[in-house]
Amino acid sequence: MSLYGVMRTGGSGMNAQSNKLSTVADNIANVNTTGYKRASTEFSSLVLQSGTGNYNSGSVETHVRYAISDPGTLNFTTSATDMAIQGNGFFVVNDAQGRSFLTRAGSFVPDGQGNLVNAAGFHLMGYDLKNGPPSVVSNGLTGLNMVNIAQTALQGNPSTKATISANLDANAATTAGAPNFTSKTSVVTYDNIGNKVTLDVYMYKNAAPPNTWNAEVYDSTTPYPGVPLATQTFAFDVTAAGKGKLAAASPTSMAFTIPGGSPFTMDFSDITQVAAGFQFKPTVDGNAPSSIDKVEVATDGTLYAIYNDGTRVATYKIPLATVPSPDNLVPEAGNVYSVGIDSGNVQLDFAGSSGLGTVKSEALEQSNVDLANELTAMIESQRGYTATSKVFQTGADLLDVLVNLKR
Repeated sequence: MSLYGVMRTGGSGMNAQSNKLSTVADNIANVNTTGYKRASTEFSSLVLQSGTGNYNSGSVETHVRYAISDPGTLNFTTSATDMAIQGNGFFVVNDAQGRSFLTRAGSFVPDGQGNLVNAAGFHLMGYDLKNGPPSVVSNGLTGLNMVNIAQTALQGNPSTKATISANLDANAATTAGAPNFTSKTSVVTYDNIGNKVTLDVYMYKNAAPPNTWNAEVYDSTTPYPGVPLATQTFAFDVTAAGKGKLAAASPTSMAFTIPGGSPFTMDFSDITQVAAGFQFKPTVDGNAPSSIDKVEVATDGTLYAIYNDGTRVATYKIPLATVPSPDNLVPEAGNVYSVGIDSGNVQLDFAGSSGLGTVKSEALEQSNVDLANELTAMIESQRGYTATSKVFQTGADLLDVLVNLKR
């Protein structure tokens, strides 16, 4: 055994304990950092080949591991743009140079342009829904835009369709043509510049053929008995198989143009005729111009703008990313991670799909650092460093004895 080997081994041990203290220091410093994932130093032995008579002391190697897949607890806030992920996945964020990273730090606030940024200045990325449902690239990050909530007003969108859920009373009296006012309702739609257009819908039961109803739609400014915008006759199947639903040969919709607006279709495919009172529940698209009051984020990552008139419009959909080995992502400054060789390639999908977690609004994921464990590890490292320094010192003392043998 060489005295130099003893000193090298002691120096290796001190260096290893120093590395461990470094990760402990980082963990303690970031115990309150949103979305921070603790680092730990693992030791492995490096054994040198030894003969039968002499032992060559080796050293110790350190490997830093990150508990990225270990979730932290949730802390609830009052900001709708604070977001946490319950389960697997990461938010996709971009830096000022447009480089993409992954993060669990969801403390997003709007900047001067209304783009959502977190505490480290990274922009949240998502799919803009103004052109309809997004086309997702599952193995890449193309097509993503900065999520922006700075719109001060919404242009009026014309109504183009309505979905009707209704029931017509099977026991209602038949009529010779005048509307049965117990089966009348009104629907609010919007023209091309956002003006409200109220449509009156009259539905009355025919004496013949049986189990048929006429529907007439009028502009409320030119009501019955004026010229209707559209008329239709619906037939119902009252057999045991049909159970009061529309007959197979019956029309299922009405199409016309809203005064001052766009072509409009009313979908009646879900209406029934059963022995119950008249019900009429329309779902209509389109909206009037209005200022944004607040935003909401659904569990699937859809960001809604809520306007002063109560209109809720989906503006962005925030995807989640993952990799085959999250713990092997490469940590970067700003509490973000980049994809490396050991982590595998990024995979993208929406929250709640493909094994990804859900998005929780008004919540932040806390650091997964356990302060008690870190303080215990610090004491262990301190004692280990002291012990290995004694080995180094003993080797140095023995080397002094050897050098002084000549005296």
